[in-house]
Amino acid sequence: MVDAAALLAAYDAQMRIPAGAVPSGMTYEHDGPILRIAGGHVGRIRAPRDVGVTGAELDRLIARQRDYFRARGQGVEWKLRAHDLPTDLPERLVAAGFVAQEAATVLIAFAEQVAAEPVLPRAVVLRQVSAAEDLRRFADLQTEVFGADCSWVAADLSARVSADPGQITILVAEAGERLACTAIAVYEPGTEFVALLGGATLPQWRGRGLYRAMIAARAREAVSRGFRLLHVDASAASAPILRRCGFHEITTSTHYQWTPPR
Repeated sequence: MVDAAALLAAYDAQMRIPAGAVPSGMTYEHDGPILRIAGGHVGRIRAPRDVGVTGAELDRLIARQRDYFRARGQGVEWKLRAHDLPTDLPERLVAAGFVAQEAATVLIAFAEQVAAEPVLPRAVVLRQVSAAEDLRRFADLQTEVFGADCSWVAADLSARVSADPGQITILVAEAGERLACTAIAVYEPGTEFVALLGGATLPQWRGRGLYRAMIAARAREAVSRGFRLLHVDASAASAPILRRCGFHEITTSTHYQWTPPR
């Protein structure tokens, strides 16, 4: 039996505040218990499980983050998990103008149990990329799959690679001249975790094992680097596949988003 409570405790202890190299063009600033990340496509707030303040003090903390990004003319997202404290933080974020986005399922797996030789459809090649043109194609595929402008992803990935190329692996599955699937692995320094991000598959390639192949490849690389655990914030479409691959649900996460008025 998997000790879900132990996995959740490891996640809370190690995966709340980014510990790696700061991507170029971005700044990490602490405001009391929270970390404010600026300079990217959107501002981000990361926090421990319990922010440690309540009531009017919490309202002021929230307002400072909103107003900081308002002054920049930029939106900001505050990431919450279902077990975070204080329990009225979601309501206070909404009162400050933040809007809850669709919840994701937080899943964790043991890398050794998931690692395998990736099995790819015929004529599909798995490639690690970092060149500017490949990152643009990566972003273009994400725009096509998600139906939203993801052009910013190319610059974001380039900044991550520039900051520390050893902290990130960017994978594409290529069918001829066309990308069919994308995936990212971020190796969190000082932790047991590798975060699996960026999974997107063109509709015509779904159901053919590409997503599973990307999971297997990243898990194998995680093991080779000495990382024990894999983490995913999974969409409703991805969560069932991950469960079949051996991932275990520990909580849910929700981004509360504030957008500056036009």
